[in-house]
Amino acid sequence: MSTLSPPEHEHSESVVLAAQWLADQNPPPNPAVPVLRSQFSLSAVEACEAIAMAQRFRTCRKAFG
Repeated sequence: MSTLSPPEHEHSESVVLAAQWLADQNPPPNPAVPVLRSQFSLSAVEACEAIAMAQRFRTCRKAFG
């Protein structure tokens, strides 16, 4: 039996912290991946997950205040 990867809604705490930090940045760093990798010790994939999560955070803030 192969090991299963975690569902999309499960992220490490460092990814969530990076996403929260990134969502608060105005303007966000460009490019964001190297900044997130160095500040939060993320892999490239985790940094991309944090960027996507930060965008969802920003969208929810605009929609719900």
